[in-house]
Amino acid sequence: MSTVADYTWFAAGLLAMTGLTLLLARWAGVGLGLFPLWAIIRAVVQLTVIALLLRGILSVPWTVAGFILLMLTTASWTAMGRLAELWNGRRTAVLGVLAGALVTLVVIFGLRLVDFQVRYLVAVGGIIIGNSMTAATLAGRNFLRGSRARKEEIEAWLSLGATPAQAHEAIGREAVRESLLPTLDQTKSTGLVTLPGAFVGALFGGASPATAAQFQLVVLAGIALTMTVTGIVVTRLAGRTPYVVAGTG
Repeated sequence: MSTVADYTWFAAGLLAMTGLTLLLARWAGVGLGLFPLWAIIRAVVQLTVIALLLRGILSVPWTVAGFILLMLTTASWTAMGRLAELWNGRRTAVLGVLAGALVTLVVIFGLRLVDFQVRYLVAVGGIIIGNSMTAATLAGRNFLRGSRARKEEIEAWLSLGATPAQAHEAIGREAVRESLLPTLDQTKSTGLVTLPGAFVGALFGGASPATAAQFQLVVLAGIALTMTVTGIVVTRLAGRTPYVVAGTG
């Protein structure tokens, strides 16, 4: 796409899909309001800015550190807002996102599963950090929901002398498992139900199908690792709450 007409048509198409999303959500009473529209508008602005920034980052490699830091900061900030109801939820969100993302990136590039180049660090880093943010939100909110639903069970454990961590242990395990299931289901159906973005993007970038498949497999394994690490860190920290139900007090 290069002409004004092409961009105009593209924008109109995005607006039409977003409008349909809003109408369906309103009809079903989902309660999202204009949030889908706001999310798309933010994505348009942010991707435009990022596309311009990446031109400079790819030509000046040392700036990639600042870009990765920006992604980590944004992901942590987003997760902080979602986990504000947890006991020490903001700190828990930051530690979970950082732990999951950094451990996975160190493993991927430490094992040389992907060449340590700026373009790969940005691409893999964005995917891993984004999924670490998602894992923190899912695991944390699942933990909070489970704690509230099983309040009597937690009280029983505490009355028997269990520590808060022990009283919340089963709830934490379930929260991590539930947060991982959708991603693992998508992973096992890769190639049969879905063609993931990393695979398609590598193909469009000129890679061979075999190379694209290898890159996608690294991404899938990395996502599973980062979501597992993040989920464990978030639920273990949240489980240290001195209160019967996380988020109270």
